[in-house]
Amino acid sequence: HIGSPNHIMASVQHFISWRKAHHTPPNQSKTFNLIYSDPSQSNEGDYRFDICAQTKKKIEENTFGVFNLTIPAGRCAKYRHIGSDRFLAKSFDILYGEWLPQSGEQLRDFPCILERVKMFPDVAESETIIDIYLPLL
Repeated sequence: HIGSPNHIMASVQHFISWRKAHHTPPNQSKTFNLIYSDPSQSNEGDYRFDICAQTKKKIEENTFGVFNLTIPAGRCAKYRHIGSDRFLAKSFDILYGEWLPQSGEQLRDFPCILERVKMFPDVAESETIIDIYLPLL
């Protein structure tokens, strides 16, 4: 997704259509997001948010715009967020604003990774689980 954060759900629905067409449901293929910038600090047209599904298959060129991307191995700090996406900002504040400055760690040149462990509508929105990974040097 590139553009306004207000339109992410349209991109998510588009990606879900691809997943259904290619038989990669969340219960068989992990779901990730890559966050390249803070939506409140980005120009609307520049905001980028990748929507990903784990696969070992080569993705052929397609009308959905889905392509292969590898999340590189390496050290990460992990924080588990439980609850609605509406409260993710608090978890990011804890990681970036509190933990990172006190840790002595430095960020690697790769976006923040979210793993959607348990998602709505499979669980209640208050019971969603998202593991947040900060790639570290």
